[in-house]
Amino acid sequence: MTTTAEAVQLITRARAARHARNVVVLVVLGVLVFATFCVSLSLGDFKIPVVDVVKTLFGGGDKATEFIVNRLRLPRALTGLMVGAALGMSGAIFQSIARNPLASPDIIGVTYGASAFAVFAIVTLGLTGAAVSGLAIVGAILTAFIMYVLAWRHGVSSYRLILIGIGIGAIATSLTSYLLTKARVEIAQQALIWLTGSLNGRDWSNVRAMAITLVVTVPLVVILVQRLRILQLGDETAYGLGLKVESSRLGLIVVGVLLAAVATAAAGPIGFVAFVAPPIARRITRSPGPAMIASALIGALVIALSDLIAQHAFGETQLPVGVVTGVVGAPYLMFLLARANRVGSGG
Repeated sequence: MTTTAEAVQLITRARAARHARNVVVLVVLGVLVFATFCVSLSLGDFKIPVVDVVKTLFGGGDKATEFIVNRLRLPRALTGLMVGAALGMSGAIFQSIARNPLASPDIIGVTYGASAFAVFAIVTLGLTGAAVSGLAIVGAILTAFIMYVLAWRHGVSSYRLILIGIGIGAIATSLTSYLLTKARVEIAQQALIWLTGSLNGRDWSNVRAMAITLVVTVPLVVILVQRLRILQLGDETAYGLGLKVESSRLGLIVVGVLLAAVATAAAGPIGFVAFVAPPIARRITRSPGPAMIASALIGALVIALSDLIAQHAFGETQLPVGVVTGVVGAPYLMFLLARANRVGSGG
């Protein structure tokens, strides 16, 4: 017979082993992200050895290398990493709240709303740059607000939130298509490039915007993540544990929307990163919870690898990073839907 003390000791050891394993996983992910980041800075028309890139990042490179790395390539690479991290965390928040792997901001309509407003800014108002990004953020926030209001029935059901989000996303996509059909060819081409999701031409203003967003939102995520774990147990259990369910859910949705909105404003609607990063994070950490840090690191890694492929895998032809993430993410979405139908939960 196992005594209570022995059982407690076994549980403590299991938790310590899982914690140690998660630390190792996070360290490995961090190393992979940094390695991919350095390789991306080394490649281009003027190739630089990775060792020299690392020296330059820590202030030890010559002037020519410093100019190429810090002035020309670093803003794009940093923007990609922060966009990926923001999308990874946003996806983890939405999927954990809804307890559904389909509930990511690029599936339930948040980024579609941002896209519709951005295309309206480009096609109808003739805006560019920061103005387009600002309207994209407004579009994402307004879309999320409409979703929340329509899903409210004495509380917000995750199932209603997903269905309403998909419906609003379809409406936003239709509006975007209509705007594109009415635009001149050159304007429509500009809007289509934005809609694909691209890191081309990103500068330090994009880096600053993403950095400010992460500085504000990451502490909020840290504060709210424990509430997120309780919400995953179900509303009735959460109420029983004394959690203010609706205010906690609303706060988490606001943070998730803000992360997705600013990421979309910075690089366009890069699809499927928020969708695939959290499930991968939960699988490799073996965590039943949101695995927030791992989701952020995997999101950053997916963007970094995708942009590396988009820039250098096809010779002189450079693709928008959203094309590569779509090639990876779309089959995963079909796999999830097929598996749901096999187990009888596909509707």
